[in-house]
Amino acid sequence: MVWWIFIAVVCVLLALDLGVFNRKAHVISQKEATKWTSFWVALALSFSAVIYWLYSHDDLYIKNPDNYSANTAFWKYIQGYLLELSLSVDNIFVIAVIFRSFSIPQKYQHRVLFWGIIGAIVFRAIMIFFGIWLIEKIDWITYIFGAFLIYTAYNMAFAGEEAQFNPKESRVFKLTRKFMPITKSIHGQKLFVKKMGIWAATPLFLALIIIEFTDILFALDSIPAILAITEDPFIVFSSNIMAILGLRSMYFFLANIIDKFSYLKFSLAVILVYVGIKMILHHYLKANSLEIPELLSLGIIIVSLGGGILYSLYKNKQEEIVKK
Repeated sequence: MVWWIFIAVVCVLLALDLGVFNRKAHVISQKEATKWTSFWVALALSFSAVIYWLYSHDDLYIKNPDNYSANTAFWKYIQGYLLELSLSVDNIFVIAVIFRSFSIPQKYQHRVLFWGIIGAIVFRAIMIFFGIWLIEKIDWITYIFGAFLIYTAYNMAFAGEEAQFNPKESRVFKLTRKFMPITKSIHGQKLFVKKMGIWAATPLFLALIIIEFTDILFALDSIPAILAITEDPFIVFSSNIMAILGLRSMYFFLANIIDKFSYLKFSLAVILVYVGIKMILHHYLKANSLEIPELLSLGIIIVSLGGGILYSLYKNKQEEIVKK
């Protein structure tokens, strides 16, 4: 019942977002983006109180496979949410590149992201439950997940810039063009238009498809990462969904200033290395009845993100002084 109520509330929030607050296409200002980002973050953090209440009733309202106390479930959710939110920063940069590549006007970007969020919820739900199933059925898969996260962290820190990504050179773009005609111009908020009796996709649909596939690729990092924190299905799912719901407003909030935080990728790499090591040590810690304190994990996430933001701002200031 709790699962269905949670999903119903998410559907209501999405319906209000598209049908009421953003029914008409418009350019989302920095002020509006800040307001909505604050709302979604506050809502997600407030949901931690619901998590605490649910897990304080001994399986009365929700299954508790790991026998978490209410306090433990509370901190697991906070960690998972902050982890997913921080890993979304890299996704935001790629989304900005996709929109620029297809020349999507800003007033239509929200509509594309809305449908992208719905697709992300479905795909991530599938990947979450598949990942949990793998961990339950194949013990050694945690070593694979952990090694993959560390490898991803290395690429994130030392590989080439994401700006080199060209959506029009991607396999998804080329494959889509083979199966359906594509219009050269934007037709308002429409994903498809009918021309001379033939349905054709618009650039908005192309952008949506590529965003969906890039989100799946990013989920290959984020899902194993959160599974290193907890394998509780509801905590993993709810923290993921709450982070995804705020992704649109965060995109509009950060899209124009993301370049100012060029060192944030190193913070994300540190977080991925930490959760990767934690996943590799999962069986050892469990066999010896050991557990990494929740506040330590949360502290590493917060300190890493804060350090990356502050160092980026410091380097920007130093560059401005040199230019002067």
